Amino acid sequence: MNTILEVIGLRKEFGGITALDGVNFKVSNHQIKAIIGPNGAGKTTLFNIICGLYYPTSGIIKFKNSKINGLKPYLIAKKGICRTFQNIQIFENMSVLENVMIGRHCRTKSEILPAMIKLKKTRYEEREARAFAQEMLAFVGLETKAFKLSSNLNIREQRLLEFARALATEPELLLLDEPASGLNIRETEAMTELICKIRDSGVTILLVEHDMSVVMEISDEVIVLNSGKVLAEGTPEKIQNNEAVIAAYLGEE
Repeated sequence: MNTILEVIGLRKEFGGITALDGVNFKVSNHQIKAIIGPNGAGKTTLFNIICGLYYPTSGIIKFKNSKINGLKPYLIAKKGICRTFQNIQIFENMSVLENVMIGRHCRTKSEILPAMIKLKKTRYEEREARAFAQEMLAFVGLETKAFKLSSNLNIREQRLLEFARALATEPELLLLDEPASGLNIRETEAMTELICKIRDSGVTILLVEHDMSVVMEISDEVIVLNSGKVLAEGTPEKIQNNEAVIAAYLGEE
């Protein structure tokens, strides 16, 4: 498989604290790769650097063989990387459809002035964004909620809304930060099915998740972070039987 993302010698320091210490790994096209590890292992910091929210102290991130660290988040999104958040981030005073349409912003070309005076090109882009957003809502199963206020959705629906908004950017690589958080068993099962559906549509997925049943069921490969370093990497079966991983994270049982 071709490599879509490569992380080389990534290091991130916050004052005297080292959050990531020489992290190396690759993500292949059209796979689901999971990142696990104890709280404070550096998982969210890693996501924030990949998406451009943090700048690394040292190291390189390559997306499709091009260096991306140092780019602004919106430029990284344009290149084809998008994410969801552990703590749900939605615009509560906007409708479900409007939230997803925001995800199309990085794919539109109209500037502020043409948008204000509603030029023909701008009206076309708005119709396109609305239609595409409706497609994404149907993809995740929220089509009947399109015109509801997003704050009126339950936790499961808000997570699906984040998925739809991320997919509206047309990502090639989707970063999912604990998508099963706050969900019950049945909802988690439905979420794992959706993640596989997204992968099957051609999107590569990098996943941070604490629910080991989800990780072991759907991941092609797993990376274990511990104290900012890669402790182990391999198939779910290999990780489950790794003594260092068992001791550090999965538990002795």
